[in-house]
Amino acid sequence: MSHDAHDKISLHNLHPNPGATKEKKRLGRGRGSGKGKTSGKGVKGQKARPGHHGARLAFEGGQMPMPRRIPKRGFKNMNRVEAFPINVSLLESIFDAGSAVDIDTLRTKGIIPKHVDTIKILGEGELTKKLTIKAHRASATAKSKVEAAGGTIEILAA
Repeated sequence: MSHDAHDKISLHNLHPNPGATKEKKRLGRGRGSGKGKTSGKGVKGQKARPGHHGARLAFEGGQMPMPRRIPKRGFKNMNRVEAFPINVSLLESIFDAGSAVDIDTLRTKGIIPKHVDTIKILGEGELTKKLTIKAHRASATAKSKVEAAGGTIEILAA
């Protein structure tokens, strides 16, 4: 289809593409429209009423809802400090022998995110390099692997 200088798009001839827009279905305008009488709301009841936006979450028609029928269990320790886990295999792959490993070096190498302030060394994997590690916590396995490789682990006060 060729476009002449007259077919140029400008404000007076803007229109949506054919089939891009649809007329709104007008409800409740007689049986012949196909959406008369109940206007697509089925039969009478709460869901057919104006302003009905669905019942609240877990509403069971007045029956005691499931979250309130089930007993409460356990508790959440508000003082729990979640330590960021780091395995010795990760330290093995990233640090050279004789390196000092602390929270700042881990952060600069991009191993731990900015918001982390407690780290725990775990013993997954092998460690052959001598490392000087400063961490808030360490598992017994991690301690033995670091010391077996000739390194030290210093536990910081959390």
